[in-house]
Amino acid sequence: MSGPLVSGLGREIVLTLNGPDRRGIVHAVTGAMAGLGLNILDSQQFGDPTTGEFHLRMHLQGECDLDADRLEVERARLADELGADVDIHDPLEPHRLLVMVSRQGHVLNDLLFRVRTGQLNVVVPAVVSNHEDFRAEVEWHGIPFHHVPVTPGTKPQAEARLREIIAAERVETVALARYMQVLSEDLCADFPGRVINIHHSLLPSFKGARPYSQAHDRGVKVIGATAHYVTSDLDEGPIIEQDFRRVDHRMSPDQLAATGAELEAMAFARALRWHVERRVVLRGRRTIVFD
Repeated sequence: MSGPLVSGLGREIVLTLNGPDRRGIVHAVTGAMAGLGLNILDSQQFGDPTTGEFHLRMHLQGECDLDADRLEVERARLADELGADVDIHDPLEPHRLLVMVSRQGHVLNDLLFRVRTGQLNVVVPAVVSNHEDFRAEVEWHGIPFHHVPVTPGTKPQAEARLREIIAAERVETVALARYMQVLSEDLCADFPGRVINIHHSLLPSFKGARPYSQAHDRGVKVIGATAHYVTSDLDEGPIIEQDFRRVDHRMSPDQLAATGAELEAMAFARALRWHVERRVVLRGRRTIVFD
């Protein structure tokens, strides 16, 4: 389960449940929530026949502010009775998101605009970069910018500094908005399901520099973007969202790259929103995503 409920809950909660499938799960949950005076606004569920697990996301609303103590008692009782992980979240509490970027700014620009206009329910307490390119832009948004250079010889110190920032800013999730440094195995292991990356979907065929030029030379017909959780397997973590677009011989490498940048920004924004809204269930190497 997640940590204890924060005090002062409002009138809405999101309940998530993940555990072994059995009869009566939905009945038990809805009965418990009705007993607390909560009404279901939205409910999605999935019984996975390949694993024998059951997954549930339920958005509920009450007529008055909720009693956090009573809610915690019911949460613990359901978890024990059903042998499942049952978590309660406040959907109105902004998620604390640290953003990391290198020298490509299209995903960062899109993300900061969405945050500024309220399209994503997140707070960005800091942006970390191994270059200075976007300091002025980030600070224009009123967000602290941390320049943390990385070389092969200083990578341990750079990651130690990153850990300090994450702890000091009470960061819940790290967004790699085209951050072009590989995180260490130790760092990935310490933040499972809390680091999200975005890259083009031309991998693994077109690695390295100028992937869209390589794709153009090979006459690709589809380009796309993949957002995924970061693991020690480079660019092979559990996929949250993908997007694609058909292309043809009339498009130059620059036009392919521009289309790819647009797809990356959109796929990343959707993946972050679903993650923040507790719509993503991480199970080993795969995900279940409630729309």
